[in-house]
Amino acid sequence: MTDAQLRPVQALLVVDVQSAFVSGGEAVPDAARVLDRTRDLLARARAAGALVVHLQNDGEPGTVDEPGTAGWELHLPVTPGAREHVVRKTEDDGFADTPLDALLDDAGVTELTVCGVLSEMCVAATARAALDRGHRVVLPHDAHATYDIPAAPGISDTVPHAMSSRAAEWALGDEVEIVPHAAAVPFTAPTGAVHQAG
Repeated sequence: MTDAQLRPVQALLVVDVQSAFVSGGEAVPDAARVLDRTRDLLARARAAGALVVHLQNDGEPGTVDEPGTAGWELHLPVTPGAREHVVRKTEDDGFADTPLDALLDDAGVTELTVCGVLSEMCVAATARAALDRGHRVVLPHDAHATYDIPAAPGISDTVPHAMSSRAAEWALGDEVEIVPHAAAVPFTAPTGAVHQAG
């Protein structure tokens, strides 16, 4: 699908844009691009009155995204309110044991876009779960990223991060709308109830 064919979405899911993954020496290789595209998506979603949900992963003790550590913190500022929420999670799938499903349903969201990290893990799992729930899902190619897959003796050489991200998109099947540029994703306000962020 080309950028020009997009119709508006009612929500933006920002997946795990946490400091451990997008800043410092352990950042994904395309962190600067993902941050730039996410800032743009956030600004336009907020301006349109779309629902914004920041997913924040609670890592296991000793991991870079362990709750309370610097790496766990969301890297981009949140604007809490009726249309912007933070949802903490412990699984790749942002819907698993979280209030995400209820937030989308209460707001009347049926169409959403997903951005963030990591492409083949939490981004893909959350996008797939949204598809499974009947949502229209738009995935901008330039707004998600991951790491290189290390070489595995007897299996493969290193798989470059860009190839891993593209494979993650492809594996979602033909229901997801993969588009080249986040800048082309239009937003609109959902029609359902709004709730103040807790």
